[in-house]
Amino acid sequence: MADPNKFRFSIDRGGTFTDIYAETPKGPRILKLLSENPGHYPDAPLEGIRRIIQEVTHYKSEDISSIEWIRMGTTVATNALLERKGARTALIITQGFGDLLRIGKQNRPGIFDLKIIKPEPLYETVVEIDERVHPIQSSTDLSQPSVKILRSPDRETVRHQLHDLLQQGIESLAIALMHATLLPDHELLVAQEAVGLGFKNISLSSEIVPRARLVDRGHTTCLDAYLNPHIQDYLRGFRDGFSDHDTDLFVMQSDGGLVDADSFTGSRAIFSGPAGGVVGYAQTTGATPVIGFDMGGTSTDVSRFDGNYEWLFESEGNLVPQLNIHTVAAGGGSRLLFENGMFQVGPSSSGAWPGPACYRNGGPLSLTDANLVLGRIVPEQFPCLFGENEDQPLSVSASQRAFTALMENMPSQTGQSIEETAYGFVEVANENMARAIHEITASRGYDARDHILSSFGGAGGQHACAIARALGISKIFISRFAGVLSAYGMGLADVAVDKEEPVKNESEAGLKERLEALADKAVLELKSKGNFTIEVKRYLNMRYEGSDTTLMVKELKQENYEETFSKMHFREFGFNPPKRKILVEAIRVRAEGKSPPAIQTPLLQGQPDLTPLARKKCYFANGWQETPIFLLEKLVAGQILAGPAILIQDTSTILIEPSCTAKISPFGDVEIELKALPARPIGTELDAVQLSLFGSRFMSIAEQMGRVLQRTAVSTNIKERMDFSCAIFGPEGDLVANAPHQPVHLGSMGEAVRHQVELNGHSIKEGQVWVSNHPATGGSHLPDITVITPVIKEGKSIFFVASRGHHADIGGTTPGSMPPFSKSLEEEGASIKSFKLVENNEFQEAGITEILTRAGTRALADNLSDLKAQVSANQKGIALLNELVQSYSLPVVQAYMKHLRDNAGKSVRALLKKWAGKNSEEKIVLLKADDFMDEGSRIVLTVSIDTFAGSACFDFTGSSNEQPNNLNTPRAVTLSAILYCLRCLIDSDIPLNQGCLQPVEVLIPSNSLLAPSDNAAVAAGNVLTSQRITDVIFKAFNACAASQGCMNNLTFGNDHFAYYETIAGGAGAGPDWSGQSAVHTHMTNTRITDPEILEQRYPVLLREFSIRKDSGGKGKFKGGDGVIREIEFLVPLKVAILSERRVYAPYGMNGGGPGEKGKNLLIKKDGSTTDVGGKCQLDVQSGDRIRICTPGGGAWHQRDAGLNER
Repeated sequence: MADPNKFRFSIDRGGTFTDIYAETPKGPRILKLLSENPGHYPDAPLEGIRRIIQEVTHYKSEDISSIEWIRMGTTVATNALLERKGARTALIITQGFGDLLRIGKQNRPGIFDLKIIKPEPLYETVVEIDERVHPIQSSTDLSQPSVKILRSPDRETVRHQLHDLLQQGIESLAIALMHATLLPDHELLVAQEAVGLGFKNISLSSEIVPRARLVDRGHTTCLDAYLNPHIQDYLRGFRDGFSDHDTDLFVMQSDGGLVDADSFTGSRAIFSGPAGGVVGYAQTTGATPVIGFDMGGTSTDVSRFDGNYEWLFESEGNLVPQLNIHTVAAGGGSRLLFENGMFQVGPSSSGAWPGPACYRNGGPLSLTDANLVLGRIVPEQFPCLFGENEDQPLSVSASQRAFTALMENMPSQTGQSIEETAYGFVEVANENMARAIHEITASRGYDARDHILSSFGGAGGQHACAIARALGISKIFISRFAGVLSAYGMGLADVAVDKEEPVKNESEAGLKERLEALADKAVLELKSKGNFTIEVKRYLNMRYEGSDTTLMVKELKQENYEETFSKMHFREFGFNPPKRKILVEAIRVRAEGKSPPAIQTPLLQGQPDLTPLARKKCYFANGWQETPIFLLEKLVAGQILAGPAILIQDTSTILIEPSCTAKISPFGDVEIELKALPARPIGTELDAVQLSLFGSRFMSIAEQMGRVLQRTAVSTNIKERMDFSCAIFGPEGDLVANAPHQPVHLGSMGEAVRHQVELNGHSIKEGQVWVSNHPATGGSHLPDITVITPVIKEGKSIFFVASRGHHADIGGTTPGSMPPFSKSLEEEGASIKSFKLVENNEFQEAGITEILTRAGTRALADNLSDLKAQVSANQKGIALLNELVQSYSLPVVQAYMKHLRDNAGKSVRALLKKWAGKNSEEKIVLLKADDFMDEGSRIVLTVSIDTFAGSACFDFTGSSNEQPNNLNTPRAVTLSAILYCLRCLIDSDIPLNQGCLQPVEVLIPSNSLLAPSDNAAVAAGNVLTSQRITDVIFKAFNACAASQGCMNNLTFGNDHFAYYETIAGGAGAGPDWSGQSAVHTHMTNTRITDPEILEQRYPVLLREFSIRKDSGGKGKFKGGDGVIREIEFLVPLKVAILSERRVYAPYGMNGGGPGEKGKNLLIKKDGSTTDVGGKCQLDVQSGDRIRICTPGGGAWHQRDAGLNER
């Protein structure tokens, strides 16, 4: 029972503001103040506590003995991460893996960025420990590993290595050793030596997150080590103010649970503030399920609650449990731009300084300016904090001037007013935020329309009605504490203790025994933190045999774990693989000290006063409307307000849009109901706002198709390596939108669809799905199988949807279906020009099985499962397109498909004109480039640009004839390369579609290297030649030096399994950047299997995965370095390598030096070494090794004398 004479403080210390909700002896108090204001106070939370106590007690000095507890969420960790103010940290890792966290998963963040930027690691230096543990797979169960110690660390050597770090001033250690979750002894040994030397801050990966995946576990451990000292320094300073009193301080973790300040760690701190908001709306909204919508100044956080919190146990670079909060770069400060004929909101932000234009600091046009000129913000309700002296109100005229300046660069034919332009930007922003909500609903198998939208945050109320309408949501809940809901939620959260342990071969009885023992530990620890009512929750981390996807399954009384897992898996992924064992990887226990529920104080009853505070005009879809303004605190329970209306809170503004009705709850919350409305009529003529919206909608459909495919596929290639693409097409098969998946698929999928239209156009009907992979019908290489579904209306195809996925094996002469020396297509596996995969809505399993079996597939079950997943992805696309047609009509949707293609064509024309104009005054500009493949075949390109028309001809005449090897490249792949290069050169976020090729003519000689005959071998064309085509195009445009020029394909296996991976290399440098090291470039962006997962699933030992130092070209801007990957085989296997740049080095440009050539070495068990060349097919024995050294990138510009490389 809470002591009524005590103070209880719930605090959200944000990056800009600190919000405080306090329960005091005289009732609740709310305070908002700047988080950083060193001229007035040293610490915002302490200052807020002082002010509230003084205000309540009237004492000049605060009586902190009257504080019962303080609960706080803080961005201290996030700020330290952004500002790089963490501790000087060293990474301690297994020998051979010192560069592993720099390499990461080898994919690049933006597939169209030639200047590739990856986050710098948090550690300052690396120490490699000479130790090695390896999982050995039993003959009875290949999925449950036991451990073999290959090398134990030498204590004396470790001590010397750590002593050197101490001498360098290293403050914190992140220890992450291979397979430490299976055997933590080596990490513990290193930690013991570190403690003995005096290190105070030590983070062990086996303790922080005891789960396999060394890359993510290593990143999590570094995050912990880097942030812990900074966090503890802050909390220590904060607690010094209470050092003489028994004040409980609890801090919010990313998982929504509170911990005592001493237990708060860096790896669990990143979502400390937003987690309070999730708890706040979860505990106050009442009904479920709920979508949380927290919109602030620079970003928007969206989340979901259905009676249980949704946790992520595996996010990018972090494996600790955290609430599933998806962040999108859209907030009040998001910048508004008009580029390439389209409205763009964000991702860049005006920030707190200079802020939007209306802040009077010369800031850029931002979303807040749009809301201000539309009348949706009431300047009189804002404090005068703006301008040079921070004493001026918001400036509407500054916003209007910024819009006028923007509109001067817009086409005159748009004829839009300032308010129409501003409204367009708001619509685009709302569409972006709605897409983010799809990330946490549709991607997990939920329908957003079934939810309540709970809006909070400073800017959320201005957009809530529009967001709900865009999602089909009919109810909105806005708490009376919406402006400080994250702070309010801190006081409602439970104190939590989490414990997790990995498990091996445990019986059911053994699992129960271990769970109870772990629960006892958690309860004992929680009891030491205070006197709580305790609830214990038990979980098993489970997966299917052969899958890397795990689900954390909560114990339920009404069903066992396996039943719950099966239901969860089916809901999230749409299938349950037959005849596969369910395995347990870890056990988890969460002990929660329950907090009392929110104290709901009813509003005083009274007569409703419908007299508004004021009236003003607001702009909506139908123009300006007179809009009353009310103070929320003056409204009474049960009062109903019809939109439009504006409600003013102390900390936020709520916009009730037309056709919406707000009702005040008995406790002062705002409940809004939306009346169903038909979509606003839109004509088929071009409108820049609608162009931006439809571009976003089409892309969202392709992205949602991709999420369904990734969720429902079973193979590692699609689910983990993400080697797939999804797209939508017009009625003729022209690409409309392709989610940014794999660049090599971009243009070639359109060719595949058009070929199916030509082959089957006369017989297309509903309930049909085609499958194709043949190079002559738009295929890239045979493992890339395309599934194509028509969208039928009144007997005619109105659109097509397609998904392409790389299948690990489809037969042929070698496991993995990538034979290095194939000379004909039939050697590479099953080839399909056109096969009806679905007829009358029935999957033709017998027919496709016959095709695949006849070709000798080694993975039939995975083939069938992945094909069904591709069909499901297409069905998702069809459903979403049909919804779009229902909302806007078929003529409008098809018109905007054409408008988007035309817009892309205009963007390319503008690029070509601009580029040619900078480089020549001639009407026709000729660009020439060529390059040689390792075996001597040549790629020749002449680009002729018409500077007046903005058109170009890409002429590959002079390229080599069709080759008697598999370097031949289907025409569709060359089109993909051209499309990719043009998009990179535009360097702007335009929808990628067939229109990019409207101003482009492509000439390729028949029966050549780039347009081979039907039966030519093509396995390497897609993965090797495609990269060289890209290099040649960029060479012609003088855009960047050559990158590694291949994908370094490695396959190994036997009659029972096949494994496939591509390996990163060095990127080429450019006019003002050095090439990135250890990254995939250009036509691929696939991920690589984590070292621990690789060794637990396959009979191999990864000896080394490192950056190949100094392999990048030398120059003013150096080329990126390649990598070294050495694998030892533990059983006899067949191995194949397809690679390039082993003869001809990746060239530099403008005087820059070439990158190092690659090397492939076979190291026999007896130590003898052979260079096996760029293409090889090997039978290896146990103990043999392959060492692949990938090429570096070329440099740009000769290095000036006396200057270092950049």
